Amino acid sequence: MDSARVQAHERFTIRQKMTLRTKEYVVTAARPDGSEGEVVAFAQQKRITLREQMAFYTDESKELVLCAFEARQALDLETVYDVRDAVGQTIGSFRNEPVASLLRSTWSMRQPGTMDLTGRERNRVVAGVRRIWEWLPFTDFVPFPWPYHFDFTEGDKRLMAVDKKFGLRDRYVLDILAPDLDRRLAIAQAVALDALEER
Repeated sequence: MDSARVQAHERFTIRQKMTLRTKEYVVTAARPDGSEGEVVAFAQQKRITLREQMAFYTDESKELVLCAFEARQALDLETVYDVRDAVGQTIGSFRNEPVASLLRSTWSMRQPGTMDLTGRERNRVVAGVRRIWEWLPFTDFVPFPWPYHFDFTEGDKRLMAVDKKFGLRDRYVLDILAPDLDRRLAIAQAVALDALEER
């Protein structure tokens, strides 16, 4: 599926695949009933890298690149992640906001010349409980059991949402309410919410 066909969809399902060497995610276009439709992207990240990066392919064959993101700096909590298309042109960028994230995970996502979005965990109580959970000794092996959600807004207008679903494996639904938002940037940001925060 090429980028033009990806852009035609407004809802996607993101499912993490469990592997030993890499983090992998399958992104599908969601059907009207909420089930998974055709694969639109397959993302793969190496577990040990100095500079965080992830490639997105058009499917699991990994023959064609859809896009990729890469940190501008290595081992920096405040680094910006640039998202580029298959030929290296910049689509947009995102970054974690570490101070704001002390209470609720907060991200900034920018599509140059179009929009600047702020993404925050929707529920303050769930965010607080999750912060406590992260300090418990067994949480490296037991994932946080309660679903959590992110809303991406510009001003008071919600333009994107990422909702985690109940289940043993990480599964998310990405909803895009902004027609002009590049779906590749949105997908990269949604995957990063899981991959970069070690969820």
